[in-house]
Parts: sequence; structure tokens; C-alpha cells
Amino acid sequence: MTKAGKSPARVNRFAGLDFQPRFAHPDMAEVVEVAGLADRSELSGGFARFKDADIPWQVKYDELILVISGTFAVETPEGLLEAGPMDTIWLPAETPVRYISRDALVFYSLQPASWINEPSA
Repeated sequence: MTKAGKSPARVNRFAGLDFQPRFAHPDMAEVVEVAGLADRSELSGGFARFKDADIPWQVKYDELILVISGTFAVETPEGLLEAGPMDTIWLPAETPVRYISRDALVFYSLQPASWINEPSA
């Protein structure tokens, strides 16, 4: 641990990452976190793979999504946000969404990383 109590700086090699099924639809989404609470950070980030996905969700954190490959869409109350490689999607906390993709790899960053442990408003 560093003086601030956080994990030291490191490189996470993509080839060595272990994706795990996510959400109530494990056949549609796999994720791997590369930084977050285990590092004692309020910033979390990782990769997600989506395949034939249509996943309803309530975003409980600020989220930034970078599409690496494929196409990725997020349906919000304001409309459909569609993104391709190197495009980003910004989602503020408390946004109801549907993540939609035939085939995509994305990088996500969210804050706070402790969202799952926080009481509901």
C-alpha cells in the first residue's frame, strides 16, 4: 500500500484479465474490474463484453463508457445513445438505462466505486 493507503501503481495486461458473467443475463455480459474498491479507490474501471445484449439497469453512479470495438447503445429516457469505436457515452447517476449491443467491447469508468454498498436514496 502507498502512503495514502491505496494500492501502488501497476499495469493490468489485457491478455491476463479474467472476464466474469455479469448482471442477471450472464450470457449477454461479461466484465472484469481493473481498479476499484480493492485498491481503496472511489474510482472504478474495467472492461465489459456484450453479446446479443438487451439489459435494463438503473445507473447508481456516474459512468463513462468508451467503446473499443463493435457498436454499443444505451437507451435513456432522453433517447437512444449509439456509439462506435473510440466514441464515449456519459451517464449521470440515477439514470434508468438499457444497454444494447450485438457485439461490443467497452471500457467503463464509474464513481463512486462503493455504489453497491451505499444505502438507496
